Amino acid sequence: MGKTATVTDGNSGDSAGKIAIVTDSNSGISQAEGENLGISVIPMPFSINEETFYEDVNLTVPEFYNRLAEGANVITSQPSPEAVRNLWNRLLKTHDEVVHIPMSSGLSGSCESAVLLSREYGGRVQVADNRRISVSQRQSALDAVQLAQRGKSAAQIKELLEEDCYNSSIYIMLDTLYYLKKGGRITPAAAALGTLLKIKPVLQIQGDRLDAFAKARTTYQGKSIMLKALQNDIRNRFGGLADTSKNLCLYIAHTQNEEASLVLKKELEDTFPGCEVDTAHLPLSIACHIGPGSLAVACCKRMDYDRT
Repeated sequence: MGKTATVTDGNSGDSAGKIAIVTDSNSGISQAEGENLGISVIPMPFSINEETFYEDVNLTVPEFYNRLAEGANVITSQPSPEAVRNLWNRLLKTHDEVVHIPMSSGLSGSCESAVLLSREYGGRVQVADNRRISVSQRQSALDAVQLAQRGKSAAQIKELLEEDCYNSSIYIMLDTLYYLKKGGRITPAAAALGTLLKIKPVLQIQGDRLDAFAKARTTYQGKSIMLKALQNDIRNRFGGLADTSKNLCLYIAHTQNEEASLVLKKELEDTFPGCEVDTAHLPLSIACHIGPGSLAVACCKRMDYDRT
């Protein structure tokens, strides 16, 4: 049986402004990394053949993909109110306030559940609907830490994160249509035709939705589509930033596709000279819908931490 989830308190010790930062494992931040960063990470629950598991607690990335390959029935869920409440109560014993950053409200009900629960805390818990997931959600959690260190209140951090929520883009190229078909997101006929034509769909995440963006026939074409889309967003949505190395956070993410992700990382570095590009796994809550072998590019506009 799956065990009860436990959350490492990444906010132990003296924290600037006594603000505790909380996110969930959809951010890609592990329990150990969260502890080092000063961020508490709630593990997302999964039902695998009707047994409950928790990401990075009793379900590792390799174990997850092994279960997918075996054809297991994998269903995502949201953290229980009890698990969230217990963490907040523990943090509020040593902190004045909590900023909670769940995955986008458009992709899960966990944000709405947290907002409802926070009403019990008289303003001491602020839930920021940052409308992000994966590496962009991770960046919001890192931004929250920096804002807390600069003396911002929980309410101010929530406001700044929500103002900044759309300054990010993620593009994902799938390797297979099998898992979209299995999840009922496309018809079997469409999946069969797409497989026959060797179509590699490119999806996008901007704000509330995971949407179709383009269709590629080759990996090379798919990567070109994603890089051009990123350049277009930088030019038209992020202000045409002149110095991307200072003003953008760039990422490569993937689902069990490490070698290809490193090749794409080099291509992104060549496209944006001087920029540091981080790599990460896409969260398991996305992976269960798209399967292994995917590649993604992402960027976030850097936040101005000193604005009021």
